[in-house]
Amino acid sequence: MTNLGNILIRGVNWLGDALMSVPALERLREAHPHACITMLTPEKLADFWRLLPVADRVIPIVPGASPRAVSRDIRPLNVDAALILPNSPRAALECWLAKIPRRIGYAAKWRRLFLTQALPPRPGHTPMNKYSPAEIQQRLRKNTKLPEYPPKAHHIHHYLHLAATLEANPEPFPIFLHVHAARIHEFKGDFQIQKDIPLLALVPGAEYGPAKRWPAEHFAFVAKALHKKHGAHALLLGGPGDQAITGEIVAQLPAGTCTDLAGKTTLGDLAAALAASRCVLANDSGPMHLAAAVQTPTIALFGSTSPELTTPGIPTDRHIQILRQPPPCAPCFLRQCPIDLRCLQAISPEEAIAALEPYLINSFPATPSTPPD
Repeated sequence: MTNLGNILIRGVNWLGDALMSVPALERLREAHPHACITMLTPEKLADFWRLLPVADRVIPIVPGASPRAVSRDIRPLNVDAALILPNSPRAALECWLAKIPRRIGYAAKWRRLFLTQALPPRPGHTPMNKYSPAEIQQRLRKNTKLPEYPPKAHHIHHYLHLAATLEANPEPFPIFLHVHAARIHEFKGDFQIQKDIPLLALVPGAEYGPAKRWPAEHFAFVAKALHKKHGAHALLLGGPGDQAITGEIVAQLPAGTCTDLAGKTTLGDLAAALAASRCVLANDSGPMHLAAAVQTPTIALFGSTSPELTTPGIPTDRHIQILRQPPPCAPCFLRQCPIDLRCLQAISPEEAIAALEPYLINSFPATPSTPPD
């Protein structure tokens, strides 16, 4: 086995992708238990990586920092090898400018020059091709079947395959982020959440775009119905960009039946809020992946994207349920639906209520996950 003293991971840019890369990093730690692993990450995800035991140090990339400035931060670390998870030229350039002797990433346009080991697409790689409006209309006319995906199409394998170049085991395992009971208690105190009421977490936003967002009125219908039947108190979760959506939902709910936390939480708070909840109803988003990682039963809404590629956790996770009614134009992977958002409109509030209700009637323990042997 290669003896690597210092390994740099150039992290991904989105929370959902970060969670899907966790097994690769844990496998890397397993393969190199004595190495110093540094996570180079966008500043917005630095707190997330500090929650996990996979990196010895975390170096944030501040917004607006140039590749040269980033390289100056990492050059003194004397890194032996860099595993570059994003496919962007910039991420590879940062490591090239830092003069890291071994730079590993997937081959892509404009970045081969910056890599010492440019990997071809992995077995099972499935690109997320976007349909044009004309292609969408054609698929609807022909009632085209949904695409079939090869084994290991899921993006979790994208990162495991990269880690395998540094002798890591490429087999996936459940993602587990433990939130201590004391942290949940602290969260409830900070946000004045009543201790003994059943919490229902709602994630009505999706940073990628409106084509991934179930209608706000459907979220409101679900929250209102489950409060009336089971006394559920809704926690509305998301970032600052989701405040308009959560505000729209709050306006439709009786006073005192929800708490709007969009844009008010750190990543640690968000993890605690999800862990404190009986169940989660979420669009395909970063918080959806985080909910699955803290082992809270998660009902995931998929429309324009594909659960075969980005379902939270791994397929055998029993605490995750996918709601999906895909038309022939799905998955289109577009940010904005050019027609009528029929993929998400077809998922009824009653269907979501039926999926969530068992977790509010009975508090099921989450399926425990353990690190790999």
